Amino acid sequence: MVEILDTTLRDGTQGEGISLSVDDKVAIAKRLSAFGVHLIEGGWPGSNPKDAEFFTRMKGVDLGETRLAAFGATRRKGLLPEEDPSVLALLQAETPVVVLFGKSWTLHVLEALETTLEENLRMIQDTVAYLARRGRRVVYDAEHFFDGYKEDPGYALATLEAAAQGGADTLVLCDTNGGTLPEEVYAITKVVVERFPGLRIGIHPHNDAELAVANALAAVRAGATHAQGTINGYGERCGNLNLTSFLPTLVFKYGVPAIPPERLKGLKELSHFVDERANQSPNRRAPYVGESAFAHKAGVHVSAVLKNPRTYEHIPPEWVGNSRRFLVSDVSGRSNLLVKLQELGVDLSKEEAKRLLDEVKALEYEGYAFEGAEASFYLLAHRLKGGSLPFSVEGFSVFVHGSGLDTAWAEATVRVRVGESLQHTAAESPSGPVSALDRAFRKAVLQFYPELADVELTDYKVRILAGQESGTNSGVRVMVEMKRGEERFGTVGASENILEASLKALTDGYAYALLYPSLKETAPKAG
Repeated sequence: MVEILDTTLRDGTQGEGISLSVDDKVAIAKRLSAFGVHLIEGGWPGSNPKDAEFFTRMKGVDLGETRLAAFGATRRKGLLPEEDPSVLALLQAETPVVVLFGKSWTLHVLEALETTLEENLRMIQDTVAYLARRGRRVVYDAEHFFDGYKEDPGYALATLEAAAQGGADTLVLCDTNGGTLPEEVYAITKVVVERFPGLRIGIHPHNDAELAVANALAAVRAGATHAQGTINGYGERCGNLNLTSFLPTLVFKYGVPAIPPERLKGLKELSHFVDERANQSPNRRAPYVGESAFAHKAGVHVSAVLKNPRTYEHIPPEWVGNSRRFLVSDVSGRSNLLVKLQELGVDLSKEEAKRLLDEVKALEYEGYAFEGAEASFYLLAHRLKGGSLPFSVEGFSVFVHGSGLDTAWAEATVRVRVGESLQHTAAESPSGPVSALDRAFRKAVLQFYPELADVELTDYKVRILAGQESGTNSGVRVMVEMKRGEERFGTVGASENILEASLKALTDGYAYALLYPSLKETAPKAG
């Protein structure tokens, strides 16, 4: 059994661009508890008012079997533990567990703490003993342990001895600089495990060499039974051990109990929940939980996966709450198209499917990209089948006015035919010409299709097309994402004119919303 300590709320918030309110931290703590982590490190109550308020708020929160931990440092040199406000704040947090860190590397003792090696050992033992005598379970984090061990193994081990003698029940080896190699982690962890047979040995790796997951697994192989990391790998510099990668690998690849397999079905949902709270965009290419983790693009791959998913998937996506996706692009084969059309409820003959594939490849050569624009792909198939669109844009114009860069505003007019009616509408926007176009178009069609009021524009991206002219003469691709309730769909437009590409992507989204009112079709299962 490997005990999991989640430090998203403490170490994770030290990452660049990561900020959590007290409400965010409380909400995430509840989700982590429901997911099944054993320990939640909530923050450093002696360092800032936000963490102090968090621990006050959490005193009335039931986390079930999960235990909350406060984090802090050993006493300062020259003070007794009971005289150090930071140590007293750990007790005032009233958590059953305290995570205490101290120095293992002589470099830090002599140059950062500016104290003697002997005093550092007393600081560790005194503080651990003080907290343990007051009923706290003490998890001791040996900061910079691997760097310290490589420089002076005797002293690094002595710091662990001091923590053990003070009453710590868990000794955590920290790769704080994140540059230790897996073989080094394995060998050093094995020494520590053999040296302290009665204690739980843990690992806290950082990801500066992209080795945090590998290092944590190496430590477990060497006998570690405690691991500390964060959801989505948040953390200072390059981040901490990414639990969304480590946990499924540990459970499914190594067969080591940590989080129950049935709980891991909520892993992707938990990953995205934490991203949402931290105002971060989910990493599409994240292993296990990313949108691309089980996405298949090459025609040969799709054909094989439809026969047996094991051909190109290392685990079933549903084990981690993810799903299989088939992409359409210029490298797609007929299998991709047939699966995607089946998802959309479109039935094409083999000849029609071939024509559609040829058109996709021709359009992608011109700059379109259909991987994230399934709505535009649907409209291609709809038109190929002879289907008509609910409206057509017959012209538009845009004017930008202003006396300076900070006072510009845009005015757009559009001519839209809806059935036999030709609408000529205009709209203004202080947000720019694309916003003005969108407002003018909606004014034209909402009177005929009031249900489009529920469709919102949620994302708008412009990409310069490679191989086109440079600078402001470049061709562009516009990717749009729209939302209706909880359902999202994407469209694409490409042109040498950014406004033309934008209007194409926008109107595709509205047409798709009208032609395909239910966006909850279930993708066909492979196998």
